[in-house]
Amino acid sequence: VQLQASGGGLVQAGGSLRLSCAASGTRFGLNAVGWYRQAPGKQREVVARLSSDRESYYADAVKGRFTISRDIAKNTLYLQMNSLKPEDTATYYCKLTKHTEEYWGQGTQVTVSS
Repeated sequence: VQLQASGGGLVQAGGSLRLSCAASGTRFGLNAVGWYRQAPGKQREVVARLSSDRESYYADAVKGRFTISRDIAKNTLYLQMNSLKPEDTATYYCKLTKHTEEYWGQGTQVTVSS
């Protein structure tokens, strides 16, 4: 099983990025998925989650700016990030929870300049 995250980069404050996470060896289906981030010197934190019953959760810091979605046919998870702020700078990871197993992507760097 591999999750390949992509779409990160350097963007100015106020800009947008869309992260993608493609799965191989497994299917996202309707399993619980999420995006997490980790800034230097900080613990990894949840950014957004999408549950198996399609309920979404967003961290307060990103509510109204980020949107998590999945394309079951393309077997890809997305994170649309708008109105980016310097404090969004971090490495972003996707995660799939399937039954009792957790699978993580390798991370993609997002840097927001002021």
